[in-house]
Amino acid sequence: MKRILKKIIRNIVIIFSYIFTKKMSITIDIFFNLLYTFWHTREFRNIGESVSFAYPLYLKGGKYISVGTNVGADQRLRLDAIDEFLGDKFTPEIIIGDNVSIQKDCHIGAIDRISIGNNVLLASKVYISDHFHGEITKEALLLPPAQRKLYSKGPIIIEDNVWLGEGVVVLPGVTIGKNSIVGANAVVTKSIPKNCVAGGNPARIIREIK
Repeated sequence: MKRILKKIIRNIVIIFSYIFTKKMSITIDIFFNLLYTFWHTREFRNIGESVSFAYPLYLKGGKYISVGTNVGADQRLRLDAIDEFLGDKFTPEIIIGDNVSIQKDCHIGAIDRISIGNNVLLASKVYISDHFHGEITKEALLLPPAQRKLYSKGPIIIEDNVWLGEGVVVLPGVTIGKNSIVGANAVVTKSIPKNCVAGGNPARIIREIK
């Protein structure tokens, strides 16, 4: 019975593929994402015009998150503004500027403050977090990781015109200066000046752009 049902569904899909062209399916997808974005707009503290979130968006603490104009995010963006964890209270803030492009599978998490400037490009699988899950102390290590309290070493500031390559990790207390580029899979543990190319783990300055 299951095999017959699968065959019927497969044949229906094949028929629809002839009725609905690829161009039509793209148009439907765009319309769906606009509608999906509209459903989420009321959850944010502030949100500008011409914003599009592809399905699915994982959103927590939208009331602490501001999004500028002309912002596009691809599938599976995760935005976490955490105001309480294991009894500790936080006042998180995530600010995303204008003309920001966010590719697939990015994760931005804050208990302090993360500021992303204008004209920033985040490639796929970028991870930006202003906090750690437990301090590295003997006392903390006695607890299972899920029971360790969150703590932050400071906010993250990503200035205008920054490009973060695929798989980049940005850790707490870091500023990435204007016009800088961070290469794929780099782990940014210290601030990067403006007009620089950085890469590696931990990230280091490879070139200054003058």
